[in-house]
Amino acid sequence: MLWIVFSFFNPYTGATAVEPMFTTFIMLCLPACLAITASFKAKKGGMLIAFIWSLPLSLYVSMTPSVFALFGITCAAYFLSYLLMLKKK
Repeated sequence: MLWIVFSFFNPYTGATAVEPMFTTFIMLCLPACLAITASFKAKKGGMLIAFIWSLPLSLYVSMTPSVFALFGITCAAYFLSYLLMLKKK
């Protein structure tokens, strides 16, 4: 949901800019889908991959003074989930 707001309702980019949508889809939306799948299947490797995959762009976007800083929190949640899956073992 956050990616949809970032891509379509972002006041800082044009609504017709395809390249930023594609880049953020690859770097933010796909890792989120992987994290959701990994959480349902209890696969800790998938959660770690989602964290590493989304970390660079999440750190960049988390430095913004807007609601999009929540991407940093979601990335941290991937890592926290990975650690909890390790502990559960």
